Parts: sequence; structure tokens; C-alpha cells
Amino acid sequence: MHTVEVGDFTVGDGHPPRVMGVLNMSVESNYTPSVRGDTPEAATFAEEMAEAGADIIDIGLQSANPKNEWLPPEVEKDRLAKALAVVDAADTDAAFSLETRYAEVAEAGIEGGFDLINDVCGFADPKMKEVCADHEAPVVKMASPPDIKKPGHLRTVDEVFEALQRDGFTGETIIDPAFGQWHPKITYEDNWERFRRMREFRAFGRPMVTATNREDFLGDIADRPDTDDQLHVSLAAATMEVERGAHIVRTHDVPETHDVVKIAHFLGDERTVADSPRVAELTDVSRREIERHLHLRGDDGDAAASVSPLFFQVERLDGDAEGYLADWAEGRDVLFTQGADGHLLAGTVAAFHDGLDALSDGPGDAAEVAGNVRQAVARQLD
Repeated sequence: MHTVEVGDFTVGDGHPPRVMGVLNMSVESNYTPSVRGDTPEAATFAEEMAEAGADIIDIGLQSANPKNEWLPPEVEKDRLAKALAVVDAADTDAAFSLETRYAEVAEAGIEGGFDLINDVCGFADPKMKEVCADHEAPVVKMASPPDIKKPGHLRTVDEVFEALQRDGFTGETIIDPAFGQWHPKITYEDNWERFRRMREFRAFGRPMVTATNREDFLGDIADRPDTDDQLHVSLAAATMEVERGAHIVRTHDVPETHDVVKIAHFLGDERTVADSPRVAELTDVSRREIERHLHLRGDDGDAAASVSPLFFQVERLDGDAEGYLADWAEGRDVLFTQGADGHLLAGTVAAFHDGLDALSDGPGDAAEVAGNVRQAVARQLD
């Protein structure tokens, strides 16, 4: 999995999940507890969220809620001056994220000191990807159609995948599956299915941010239709998001979410993770998730045959190890699929166990991979 440096910390597998607190400088935003239009008040609020456990402060310049009127870049640029003043005034080590859909606003924000761009329109502005890449700036790409006025207007999981694939990624891209009621045709059932299938988004090999805090599709499950009553359902969802692969959890409720994320991470599945080469074990892998991995790597293999107790994403392999692993996997009950964004390695515990000695004798990085696979096998056999 790719990891991304945001401010002073790393986001991705092998690192603690992060909490993103919301600070809206858009007076039209619908959740008033997170709205701060005055710069000193906003700076104080940012400091309070950081003290309560927010690793990232996400400052919004206009509401993405479809109930509110779309605003042009000129309005965001006017508000950006206040947002930059908050970044300068806030006495905190938290990273600052700028929520915008416009490349020109993003560029001004990056140059002014923002650590992360949160693009709610998923590179609908054709210059957004280029701007972030040129500045080597981390950017959240939310799944959206190529329409600057319609963030998140996607219903099905397949549409979300297609939107995230469109125009690709920068080297520092984080993905967002776009939970929420972005337009009237999106149903609670659509969001429930997306949530249940969240692990499939791990196929992109990118860090993932989730934003389900105080969403009605959660409140409906527990008969909590009022936003003010949706804290507990949001916390329950945050626990599952971490378990299913979220690396950043965006929230209006920082103290409570911080505690939940910490517990979910500490008591979650133990995974083998190494850095050179990067080896990340994935847990609770379904057939559909494997199909996503294979599809993104251009492999038409039989996903059913690949479902196994052990599943790894492998990156940064040297050339000798790539060839050796491919040959080693042949004839064993092991899948090794190569791709531009990394490799897949999957197989039964027995197949890995029987072949570990031969893998350990391989050249270069092959032996390093064997060491990490050996740890996972040992854990399964304990």
C-alpha cells in the first residue's frame, strides 16, 4: 500500500489511524457546532480539537451539502484569506486540510501553508491533479462525477470505483468513497451496501478517509432521525471503519471519535507489516474484494480459487525478487499478480508453510517477503 506524508505524520497501513476534525468557515453549512466564521474563534476551535485528539483540522470554504447553493471560486478565494489566518494563528501541531473543489484555491492554500487538499469533486477541476502533483501535496480524492457542481453524485459501488479510477492518482493521493446523501436518488440502502463493501476499496492500495459522522443513513438504523441524536451511531460506525481499512476518520465529534479510533486500532486484527519491501497483510478478504484487486491489475484470473486465509499487498520489490516470486508461486496453491501499483500475494496457510524455505532462499527482497509471510503463518498456526 502507498503511504502518504501529511504534516509530521504518515497515513496508511502500518501507522495509526488518524482523526480529522471539521471546522467550517462557510456560514451556510448545516451542522452549526462546527461553523466558525470569525478567525480568532476559528483558531481557538482548531486548538481545542487538536487538544482533544484531532490529527488533522479540515477547513471548509463552502458547504458541499446539495441543499445549499453552489458557490464559484471567487467566494472560496475570499474566504481563503480567513482560513490562512487561522492556520497562522492556531497554536497547534495538527495538520491543516483545505476542503475545496477548485485548483486555483487549492494552489493558493498549499502556498499559504495548508498540508492537505480535500477535493470533494474528485479532480473534476482538470487542473487539480496537476496542481497537487506539482507541489507534491497530499490530496483526498472523493469519488464524484466529473462535474464541479455535483460532489458525490454516485449511487452504486461500481460507479464509485469508476469515479476513483478516472484520471488516476497523484503519488500522494488518499481516497474517499463518498458516503452520504449527496443527491435525492442516493438511498440509505446505497450507503449501507457501500459500507458493507468498504474493504473492496483496499484494492486501490491507497490510504482511505471515511466521513460518516452524523449521517442520516446511520441514524435511520437506530431510529435516530435527528442529527443531534446521532453521536452514538456515528461512533459505532467509526469502529467498523477502522476495522475495514479506514486510515483517516473525519468527524464533528473529535474527543469521542479519538477514543473509539484508538480502541478499534489497538484491539483490531493483528497484521504483518514491513516497510522494505513494503508488505501489508489484509484480513477478512472476500471474493469480491479479490476480484477488485485482480481487475485493477488487469488480471482475469479465477477469484474463487484465490480466496485464502492469507492475503498480502507487496510493493517496492526489486527485479530479481519479482521474477523469483512469480516462478515460486507457479505449481503451488499461491496467487502472485503483478501490477503497476504493487503486487498481490495470496494462498493457503499450508501452501505458504510448505514453500517458505524455498522463498527464504530467493534473491534480494524475496527473502524479506518470506520473513513477513512466516510471521503471519506462525500466527495462524498458534
